[in-house]
Amino acid sequence: MIAHQQNDVSIKTVESAIHAHNNVYRRRYITNKIMLALSVSALIFGLIWLVWILETLIVRGGGSLSLALFTEMTPPPGSQGGLLNAIAGSLAMVGVGTLIGTPVGVLAGTYLAEYGQRGWLAPATRFLNDVLLSAPSIVIGLFIYAAYVAPAGHYSGWAGALALSILVVPVVVRTTDNMLMLVPNGLREACFAIGCPKWKMIVMVSYKSAKSGIMTGILLAVARIAGETAPLLFTALNNQFMSWDMNKPLSNLPVVIYQFASSPFKDWNDLAWAGATLITLAVLALNIIARNFLGKK
Repeated sequence: MIAHQQNDVSIKTVESAIHAHNNVYRRRYITNKIMLALSVSALIFGLIWLVWILETLIVRGGGSLSLALFTEMTPPPGSQGGLLNAIAGSLAMVGVGTLIGTPVGVLAGTYLAEYGQRGWLAPATRFLNDVLLSAPSIVIGLFIYAAYVAPAGHYSGWAGALALSILVVPVVVRTTDNMLMLVPNGLREACFAIGCPKWKMIVMVSYKSAKSGIMTGILLAVARIAGETAPLLFTALNNQFMSWDMNKPLSNLPVVIYQFASSPFKDWNDLAWAGATLITLAVLALNIIARNFLGKK
């Protein structure tokens, strides 16, 4: 009975506190409404630009999306054509860049999460990785130009792939580090308790537990490098013809879009819009897959 009365008293006290005449409650209520309105306004503001960009791309480039875009080469001015060589070159460089950068990023992230609990090396590496993650891509392109292209004396697909791989590394490092840190320590301790060596515990337990998160990071890294133009201008440049020789200048979608969009020829402008739409839809698809499918497993 006494406990019931005490509960009634506490409920009445709360009800009296939550009242329009309570200055503290009124101030917090108004502040909450203001911050909610500002947050919703910022959300709407961002969505307006995103929808506007997508609508412009679809309207300007959607009409040029056709089978010829994937089966014909980039044309001379005044002719009809497609982006086959540019698409093939982009796929080649993005694929090689991902193959180079992913193992480095996964292994570096594994060291940070599994071996870097003590000492100064892991914090310093995380700091440098964050700097590299936010570095402008044109700086990476200039670095590869000075370190690879200038000594070799020519542009090449290998240089472009190497520049893209450097952009892949920090994304994969950060994702791998974060995902492995989420693996419960109890799983590690259970493995050690039965005499499992650490390398086997990492491969059989940590990697399996964090597999979906690591794959998400890799796909997000691919989405990032798919539309990079600046580093390819200094490394792979462009090629008007179909070529699979990675030791020569290689055609790619971002540079072709840049060149065609700045030209005075309407047919090239249409192809540039089609290429921009293609890249945007591909990046959007990769982000949807990474966040809504792999992230739930």
